[in-house]
Amino acid sequence: MIAPSRTPARSSLRTARTVGIMALSGLLAACGSTVSGHPIAARTPVPAAGSDAGLTKLLPDPSQFPSRYPAIVLPAEAASQAANDLEGYLPGAHVDPNTCAPVAPTAGPAVAVGTDDTTRATLTVALTRSGRPLSALRDQLQRCGTVRVGHSGVTSVVTTRLDPPPPVDADDSLALRRTVGTDKSATGLTRTMQTLVGQIGDVRIAVTYMTSGSTSDTEALDALFTTAVRKVRKG
Repeated sequence: MIAPSRTPARSSLRTARTVGIMALSGLLAACGSTVSGHPIAARTPVPAAGSDAGLTKLLPDPSQFPSRYPAIVLPAEAASQAANDLEGYLPGAHVDPNTCAPVAPTAGPAVAVGTDDTTRATLTVALTRSGRPLSALRDQLQRCGTVRVGHSGVTSVVTTRLDPPPPVDADDSLALRRTVGTDKSATGLTRTMQTLVGQIGDVRIAVTYMTSGSTSDTEALDALFTTAVRKVRKG
């Protein structure tokens, strides 16, 4: 249960700080290593998608997050930063192969994030709108198992593998595991993410468990994903 003393301002500030720290950790973990190998084509910054109040209304309420993860809904700028962090990419980064860069959504993201105060792991729900079918993302991920991302003189290595899709009441779904670090990341400096993705119409639902340690919480991830999909389905 959530202790009565943990709210809302104090918990929100602590959670927001955690998101900010984890958002920087993947790039800072490279400790100044530079892009090696052949030159990598630079990506121009991805234009920010338009805000969508309707997406925010479709997010699970913070009270619907598992009790170990007191949650907040992020403001638009922080939501975009969190979404980029979960993908392991920054707008304008050098991506190799360059065909592996994420495709910007048509609207969003709307993001709610909860943090386990003990493990510092996070559970994040990100909603976007996309005119592309989820199968297009699946095809891209199958081609992009290992990607190098350079930004501000720092190189990160993003590795992604697909898991069997989760059974859920959506038009389509997929599951993935992702790590963001370097070729020789020190212990604790690699982010590990497990993400469940579903699509209903043009709304894409991504729920991610992220940690810089070795913890996992599949039960909480599955429960929150089911809640998020159900909320979007009801509209």
